[in-house]
Amino acid sequence: MTSMKPIDRRSVLRAGLLVAGGAALSACGDGGRRPAFIAPGGEQVRKAEAARRHAGGAVRDFRLAPVEGPVDLGGRTVRTWTYGQRLPGAEIRVKAGEVIRARVSNRLPAGTTVHWHGLALHNDADGVPGVTQPDIRAGGEFTYEFAVPHPGTYWFHPHSGTQLDRGLYAPLIVEDPKEPLSYDAEWVVVLDDWLDGVTGNPDQVLAELKRGMGMGGHHSNMPGMDMGGPSETPEPGSSGMGGHMLMGARSELLGGDAGDVRYPYFLVNGRIAEEPETFRAKPGDRVRIRLINAAGDTAFRVALGGHRMTVTHADGFPVRPVDTDALLLGMGERYDVVVTVESGAFPLTALAEGKNATARALLRTSGAAAAPAAGVRPGELRREIVGYGDLQPADSARLKRRRPDRTVRLELTGGMMKYDWAINGRKYDPEDLYPVRSGERVRLSFVNRTMMWHPMHLHGHTFAVAPTGVRKDTAIVLANRSLDVDFDADNPGRWMIHCHNVYHAESGMMALLGYQV
Repeated sequence: MTSMKPIDRRSVLRAGLLVAGGAALSACGDGGRRPAFIAPGGEQVRKAEAARRHAGGAVRDFRLAPVEGPVDLGGRTVRTWTYGQRLPGAEIRVKAGEVIRARVSNRLPAGTTVHWHGLALHNDADGVPGVTQPDIRAGGEFTYEFAVPHPGTYWFHPHSGTQLDRGLYAPLIVEDPKEPLSYDAEWVVVLDDWLDGVTGNPDQVLAELKRGMGMGGHHSNMPGMDMGGPSETPEPGSSGMGGHMLMGARSELLGGDAGDVRYPYFLVNGRIAEEPETFRAKPGDRVRIRLINAAGDTAFRVALGGHRMTVTHADGFPVRPVDTDALLLGMGERYDVVVTVESGAFPLTALAEGKNATARALLRTSGAAAAPAAGVRPGELRREIVGYGDLQPADSARLKRRRPDRTVRLELTGGMMKYDWAINGRKYDPEDLYPVRSGERVRLSFVNRTMMWHPMHLHGHTFAVAPTGVRKDTAIVLANRSLDVDFDADNPGRWMIHCHNVYHAESGMMALLGYQV
């Protein structure tokens, strides 16, 4: 990514001292006193939500039923957890200014929550157990209700343990009542990596990873080692060859190690590459494709064979249109693109970055055209790839120029040897918050001290990524690089910052920002 700069390694010792000082500040505040933070359901949170609600904004009712049961991936049936036994779950679609009221009836054998990824909503609807709400117990119900202020492409998923790496995810599309973009058809594309019910389950994966490389694990970061491939599909209940740890996944785009976990399948809209979903259009149609990466451990490089794409939105917010052959999406990221389709049948291919495997769907405008083979990798994947430095925010999405009032330095630490991922050397503790105040311009300075890339996500806000100011809520921080992002503290509460690699997060790479009273 062009906006990321190398670390000055000579400053490592000095940086360690700064981190120690920052830790003391976040825990104690001025004069050694622990700061008081706004509660997730406090008065200031309620006022912020009231300001988001527009007179006459319709209340839209939805029901979610997290459930365990069989799902067909396209000739391979697995038992997993989904919303209503659909993969992905049924789309929620509303207009900006409307209110979502979602009643969750938990039919799972465990507690769960729903996190509404990318939305600026009130804090006690954010779905973080132990912070904004307790888990919705097995057999229990919970109703989320919140205004939706911004149009864009979003999604929802649990924030309870490793549940995201099962089938609990679905798109959330917020339409713009004054949509300026012209197109003829729309295709929502959700990407995923998959192992649940095939080689084990995500809890078993996390347990294996936490044993680390020094405790009997099989992982190696050395290039050139055999990592296996998608053709190796062990029987259900088997741990697979070499366990769940992935060996030798390397990516220049990601700056080194590409991932931790071996997946037998990669999916587009819940389908394996051999039995893909087909989207039909007419030659000459302008198709808006909303891309969502719902994976647990995989970045995807995406291209549409035989076509250039025009990027129009990043994480829901508009950008100045830019043409490209391919896009790289980290976990949690979304991009909207527009293509003018040719006549024929074309693969929408998602290369599992560094993992030597692909997911795919088909775009078809002619019934007579032969479908490309499942393993075809279009040449566009190897051509122009847009980075953050190539994306300029649309005028409506640009933050006003302002110096930061506060900088929060977040060093990303840990590694595979001990699987001790953390922020500023400290594992997640819901009682340890980094303070901010309403009205501040806050800079988050991510400094990656690890050999692994991390897609960092901020809840409840959208930030501007340096140097262009493109608006996002999830951004890749490359191995041994740094990235600065700025946001306006305009949504009071207690908000999570975390790596969207679910295994890194659950191992400790999460932290909280807290608005001071």
